Amino acid sequence: MVSTKDIEQLFTVPGFQSLAAWPVRAVYRETDKGEEPLMILISVSKRHLHHAVDRNRAKRQMREAYRLNKQILRKPLEHEGRHIHLAFIWMADAPQSSAVVHRSVTRLLSRIAKNL
Repeated sequence: MVSTKDIEQLFTVPGFQSLAAWPVRAVYRETDKGEEPLMILISVSKRHLHHAVDRNRAKRQMREAYRLNKQILRKPLEHEGRHIHLAFIWMADAPQSSAVVHRSVTRLLSRIAKNL
């Protein structure tokens, strides 16, 4: 479980990086601590999706896309003994298809793995 302090540090402490692949943006930061090599946060703002049904669906889509593709990033981190905090942030103002979200999350995970 990511603490409030960790979330604040993810967005405020220098050293975080941000990548975007529509409709998802990823913000990540390497940390020294953590039980798991990779901890994620998923955020969908009311500003972008006004209905709770749409927000919940977007979160489900991002979680599922991450679950299916987490090995892209997890294996290199475990091999090198590094720890990362990662946030997926929804940017679109309308619901998107699962294929689009899946492609976006996969692209982001690949780019993050390449940057590390």
